[in-house]
Amino acid sequence: MPGEVWLVGAGPGDPGLLTLRAAEALKRADLVLHDALPGRAVLRLVRPGAEIVPVGKRKGAAPVTQARINARLIAGARAGLRVVRLKGGDPFVFGRGGEEAQALDAAGIPWKVVPGVTAGIAAPAAAGIPLTHRGVASAVTFVTGHDEAGDLPGAVNWDALSHLGGTIAAFMALSRLDEIALRLLAGGRPAATPVAIIAQATTPDQRVLHSTLGTCTLDARRAGLPTPALVVIGEVAALGLGAAVPAAVRSRSSAAPSSAA
Repeated sequence: MPGEVWLVGAGPGDPGLLTLRAAEALKRADLVLHDALPGRAVLRLVRPGAEIVPVGKRKGAAPVTQARINARLIAGARAGLRVVRLKGGDPFVFGRGGEEAQALDAAGIPWKVVPGVTAGIAAPAAAGIPLTHRGVASAVTFVTGHDEAGDLPGAVNWDALSHLGGTIAAFMALSRLDEIALRLLAGGRPAATPVAIIAQATTPDQRVLHSTLGTCTLDARRAGLPTPALVVIGEVAALGLGAAVPAAVRSRSSAAPSSAA
Protein backbone atom coordinates (compact mmCIF):
# COMPACT_ATOMS: atom_id res chain seq x y z
CA MET A 1 0.00 0.00 0.00
CA PRO A 2 1.14 3.59 -0.54
CA GLY A 3 2.86 5.06 2.49
CA GLU A 4 4.44 1.87 3.76
CA VAL A 5 7.84 0.16 3.65
CA TRP A 6 8.66 -3.41 2.74
CA LEU A 7 11.94 -4.85 4.04
CA VAL A 8 12.73 -7.36 1.31
CA GLY A 9 15.34 -10.13 1.24
CA ALA A 10 16.95 -10.59 -2.19
CA GLY A 11 18.56 -13.93 -1.39
CA PRO A 12 22.23 -14.92 -1.74
CA GLY A 13 22.91 -13.78 -5.31
CA ASP A 14 21.21 -16.05 -7.84
CA PRO A 15 18.11 -14.14 -9.04
CA GLY A 16 16.31 -17.48 -9.33
CA LEU A 17 16.37 -17.70 -5.53
CA LEU A 18 14.34 -14.51 -5.15
CA THR A 19 10.93 -15.29 -3.65
CA LEU A 20 7.70 -14.64 -5.52
CA ARG A 21 6.65 -12.14 -2.83
CA ALA A 22 9.93 -10.24 -3.23
CA ALA A 23 9.48 -10.05 -7.02
CA GLU A 24 5.93 -8.76 -6.51
CA ALA A 25 7.16 -6.06 -4.13
CA LEU A 26 9.75 -4.84 -6.63
CA LYS A 27 7.18 -4.65 -9.42
CA ARG A 28 4.88 -2.49 -7.26
CA ALA A 29 7.47 -0.23 -5.63
CA ASP A 30 7.76 3.51 -6.23
CA LEU A 31 11.13 3.78 -4.46
CA VAL A 32 13.76 1.06 -4.00
CA LEU A 33 16.76 1.50 -1.72
CA HIS A 34 19.11 -1.43 -2.36
CA ASP A 35 22.28 -2.86 -0.89
CA ALA A 36 25.39 -3.73 -2.91
CA LEU A 37 24.63 -7.47 -3.06
CA PRO A 38 21.44 -7.61 -5.18
CA GLY A 39 22.59 -7.74 -8.81
CA ARG A 40 21.30 -6.18 -12.01
CA ALA A 41 19.11 -9.18 -12.79
CA VAL A 42 17.14 -8.58 -9.59
CA LEU A 43 16.92 -4.83 -10.10
CA ARG A 44 15.47 -5.37 -13.59
CA LEU A 45 12.28 -6.46 -11.85
CA VAL A 46 11.70 -2.92 -10.58
CA ARG A 47 8.90 -1.32 -12.57
CA PRO A 48 9.75 1.42 -15.08
CA GLY A 49 9.50 4.86 -13.56
CA ALA A 50 10.38 3.80 -10.03
CA GLU A 51 13.33 5.49 -8.34
CA ILE A 52 16.26 3.16 -7.58
CA VAL A 53 18.80 4.34 -4.99
CA PRO A 54 22.01 2.39 -4.13
CA VAL A 55 22.82 2.55 -0.42
CA GLY A 56 25.17 -0.43 -0.10
CA LYS A 57 28.16 -1.01 2.13
CA ARG A 58 31.36 -2.87 1.29
CA LYS A 59 33.94 -4.01 3.87
CA GLY A 60 32.69 -1.55 6.46
CA ALA A 61 32.64 1.42 4.04
CA ALA A 62 29.24 3.10 4.18
CA PRO A 63 28.85 6.05 1.75
CA VAL A 64 25.25 6.31 2.97
CA THR A 65 24.93 6.04 6.74
CA GLN A 66 22.28 3.93 8.40
CA ALA A 67 20.69 7.08 9.84
CA ARG A 68 20.30 8.54 6.33
CA ILE A 69 18.84 5.27 5.05
CA ASN A 70 16.29 5.28 7.88
CA ALA A 71 15.41 8.90 7.16
CA ARG A 72 14.94 8.19 3.45
CA LEU A 73 12.65 5.25 4.18
CA ILE A 74 10.53 7.37 6.50
CA ALA A 75 10.40 10.35 4.13
CA GLY A 76 9.39 8.15 1.20
CA ALA A 77 6.57 6.54 3.13
CA ARG A 78 5.34 9.89 4.45
CA ALA A 79 5.25 11.13 0.84
CA GLY A 80 2.80 8.33 0.06
CA LEU A 81 5.25 6.11 -1.82
CA ARG A 82 5.45 2.32 -1.86
CA VAL A 83 8.98 1.86 -0.55
CA VAL A 84 11.12 -1.27 -0.79
CA ARG A 85 14.31 -1.68 1.21
CA LEU A 86 16.10 -4.42 -0.75
CA LYS A 87 18.76 -6.40 1.10
CA GLY A 88 20.99 -9.32 0.26
CA GLY A 89 20.08 -12.57 1.97
CA ASP A 90 17.44 -12.15 4.67
CA PRO A 91 16.69 -8.72 6.17
CA PHE A 92 16.80 -10.04 9.73
CA VAL A 93 20.02 -12.11 9.50
CA PHE A 94 22.97 -9.72 9.86
CA GLY A 95 21.11 -7.32 7.58
CA ARG A 96 20.23 -4.52 10.04
CA GLY A 97 16.59 -5.01 9.14
CA GLY A 98 15.72 -4.97 12.81
CA GLU A 99 17.23 -1.51 13.23
CA GLU A 100 15.24 -0.20 10.27
CA ALA A 101 12.05 -1.76 11.59
CA GLN A 102 12.63 -0.04 14.94
CA ALA A 103 13.13 3.32 13.21
CA LEU A 104 9.93 2.84 11.21
CA ASP A 105 8.01 1.88 14.33
CA ALA A 106 9.27 4.96 16.13
CA ALA A 107 8.13 7.14 13.22
CA GLY A 108 4.72 5.46 13.03
CA ILE A 109 5.37 4.06 9.54
CA PRO A 110 3.68 0.74 8.65
CA TRP A 111 6.11 -1.90 7.40
CA LYS A 112 6.23 -5.52 6.33
CA VAL A 113 9.09 -7.96 5.99
CA VAL A 114 9.64 -10.35 3.08
CA PRO A 115 12.03 -13.09 4.24
CA GLY A 116 14.91 -13.97 1.94
CA VAL A 117 17.15 -17.01 1.54
CA THR A 118 20.08 -16.27 3.82
CA ALA A 119 23.62 -16.94 2.62
CA GLY A 120 24.21 -18.87 5.84
CA ILE A 121 22.05 -21.65 4.43
CA ALA A 122 22.30 -21.09 0.68
CA ALA A 123 26.09 -20.79 0.34
CA PRO A 124 26.93 -24.14 1.97
CA ALA A 125 24.10 -25.82 0.04
CA ALA A 126 25.40 -24.42 -3.26
CA ALA A 127 28.81 -25.85 -2.38
CA GLY A 128 27.32 -29.26 -1.61
CA ILE A 129 27.93 -28.86 2.14
CA PRO A 130 25.09 -29.84 4.51
CA LEU A 131 25.14 -27.65 7.60
CA THR A 132 23.80 -30.56 9.61
CA HIS A 133 24.50 -34.21 8.93
CA ARG A 134 23.46 -37.21 10.96
CA GLY A 135 26.34 -38.47 13.02
CA VAL A 136 28.50 -35.48 12.10
CA ALA A 137 26.80 -32.22 13.16
CA SER A 138 23.54 -31.69 15.01
CA ALA A 139 23.89 -27.94 15.72
CA VAL A 140 24.66 -24.79 13.73
CA THR A 141 25.86 -21.41 14.97
CA PHE A 142 25.54 -18.28 12.82
CA VAL A 143 28.09 -15.59 13.67
CA THR A 144 29.26 -12.37 12.05
CA GLY A 145 32.95 -11.89 11.36
CA HIS A 146 33.04 -8.16 12.04
CA ASP A 147 31.11 -5.47 13.87
CA GLU A 148 30.04 -2.04 12.67
CA ALA A 149 33.60 -0.74 12.99
CA GLY A 150 35.02 -3.66 11.01
CA ASP A 151 36.57 -5.29 14.08
CA LEU A 152 36.03 -8.81 15.37
CA PRO A 153 32.81 -8.69 17.46
CA GLY A 154 33.75 -8.39 21.11
CA ALA A 155 30.39 -9.74 22.26
CA VAL A 156 31.01 -13.16 20.69
CA ASN A 157 32.42 -15.75 23.09
CA TRP A 158 34.82 -17.51 20.73
CA ASP A 159 36.12 -19.74 23.50
CA ALA A 160 32.60 -21.04 24.09
CA LEU A 161 32.13 -21.55 20.34
CA SER A 162 35.29 -23.61 20.17
CA HIS A 163 33.82 -26.03 22.74
CA LEU A 164 30.27 -26.01 21.41
CA GLY A 165 30.90 -28.37 18.51
CA GLY A 166 28.69 -28.64 15.45
CA THR A 167 28.99 -26.23 12.55
CA ILE A 168 29.93 -22.56 12.56
CA ALA A 169 28.71 -20.43 9.64
CA ALA A 170 30.59 -17.13 9.74
CA PHE A 171 29.24 -14.21 7.70
CA MET A 172 31.55 -11.44 6.43
CA ALA A 173 34.47 -13.27 8.02
CA LEU A 174 37.14 -13.36 5.32
CA SER A 175 38.90 -10.18 6.44
CA ARG A 176 39.00 -11.42 10.05
CA LEU A 177 39.67 -15.09 9.34
CA ASP A 178 43.10 -15.04 10.94
CA GLU A 179 41.70 -13.74 14.24
CA ILE A 180 38.75 -16.14 14.17
CA ALA A 181 40.99 -19.13 13.51
CA LEU A 182 43.38 -18.13 16.30
CA ARG A 183 40.52 -17.65 18.77
CA LEU A 184 39.01 -21.05 17.97
CA LEU A 185 42.39 -22.80 18.08
CA ALA A 186 43.17 -21.17 21.42
CA GLY A 187 39.80 -22.39 22.68
CA GLY A 188 40.63 -25.98 21.82
CA ARG A 189 39.30 -26.59 18.31
CA PRO A 190 41.75 -28.95 16.56
CA ALA A 191 43.91 -27.48 13.80
CA ALA A 192 42.67 -30.28 11.50
CA THR A 193 39.05 -29.08 11.75
CA PRO A 194 37.74 -28.78 8.17
CA VAL A 195 37.00 -25.30 6.82
CA ALA A 196 35.25 -24.31 3.60
CA ILE A 197 35.12 -20.77 2.23
CA ILE A 198 32.37 -20.11 -0.32
CA ALA A 199 32.89 -16.90 -2.29
CA GLN A 200 30.16 -15.26 -4.39
CA ALA A 201 27.84 -18.15 -3.61
CA THR A 202 25.08 -19.20 -6.04
CA THR A 203 26.47 -16.97 -8.81
CA PRO A 204 28.33 -18.13 -11.95
CA ASP A 205 31.53 -16.84 -10.29
CA GLN A 206 31.17 -19.04 -7.20
CA ARG A 207 34.44 -20.38 -5.82
CA VAL A 208 34.90 -22.88 -3.01
CA LEU A 209 38.12 -23.31 -1.05
CA HIS A 210 38.54 -26.36 1.20
CA SER A 211 41.09 -26.06 3.97
CA THR A 212 41.57 -26.62 7.71
CA LEU A 213 41.43 -24.36 10.72
CA GLY A 214 45.20 -24.46 11.01
CA THR A 215 45.93 -23.46 7.41
CA CYS A 216 42.82 -21.58 6.22
CA THR A 217 44.26 -18.10 6.70
CA LEU A 218 47.28 -18.78 4.50
CA ASP A 219 45.25 -20.77 1.97
CA ALA A 220 42.65 -18.01 1.64
CA ARG A 221 45.34 -15.38 1.18
CA ARG A 222 47.04 -17.42 -1.55
CA ALA A 223 43.76 -18.12 -3.32
CA GLY A 224 42.82 -14.42 -3.42
CA LEU A 225 39.14 -15.15 -2.91
CA PRO A 226 36.69 -12.34 -3.69
CA THR A 227 33.91 -11.17 -1.42
CA PRO A 228 31.22 -11.70 -0.33
CA ALA A 229 32.29 -14.98 1.21
CA LEU A 230 30.88 -17.28 3.87
CA VAL A 231 33.16 -19.41 6.05
CA VAL A 232 31.95 -22.84 7.20
CA ILE A 233 33.88 -24.39 10.09
CA GLY A 234 33.26 -27.95 11.24
CA GLU A 235 33.36 -31.55 10.12
CA VAL A 236 30.63 -31.04 7.52
CA ALA A 237 32.96 -28.71 5.59
CA ALA A 238 34.93 -31.76 4.45
CA LEU A 239 31.92 -33.43 2.84
CA GLY A 240 31.62 -31.28 -0.29
CA LEU A 241 28.90 -33.38 -1.93
CA GLY A 242 29.56 -32.26 -5.50
CA ALA A 243 26.41 -33.85 -6.94
CA ALA A 244 24.34 -31.35 -4.96
CA VAL A 245 25.97 -28.33 -6.59
CA PRO A 246 23.91 -26.76 -9.40
CA ALA A 247 25.47 -27.68 -12.74
CA ALA A 248 25.75 -24.07 -13.92
CA VAL A 249 27.74 -23.17 -10.83
CA ARG A 250 29.80 -26.37 -10.78
CA SER A 251 30.95 -25.93 -14.37
CA ARG A 252 32.37 -22.50 -13.64
CA SER A 253 33.86 -23.25 -10.20
CA SER A 254 35.51 -26.53 -11.13
CA ALA A 255 38.22 -24.69 -13.04
CA ALA A 256 39.23 -22.83 -9.88
CA PRO A 257 41.63 -24.62 -7.52
CA SER A 258 39.88 -26.36 -4.65
CA SER A 259 42.81 -25.49 -2.38
CA ALA A 260 45.66 -23.06 -2.45
CA ALA A 261 48.34 -25.71 -2.21
